[in-house]
Amino acid sequence: MENKEYGLGTIVEMKKAHPCGTNEWEIIRLGADIKIKCVNCGRVVMIPRIEFNKKLKKVLK
Repeated sequence: MENKEYGLGTIVEMKKAHPCGTNEWEIIRLGADIKIKCVNCGRVVMIPRIEFNKKLKKVLK
C-alpha cells in the first residue's frame, strides 16, 4: 500500500460517505488516534490511525 501523506487541516476523501451526503473530512488532530471533522455538517469523529488508513480513499487538499 502506498504511503499517503496528510497533516493537520488536510481535507481527505473517505471510502464511505457520511450520512449527511459527503465523504470529505478535515483532519483536526493527529496521534495514535485521528480526529476528523465532516466538511458538510461539522460532525467530529475520532478513529484509530490504522482504521483511518484503511478507510482513506485519497488526499484532496
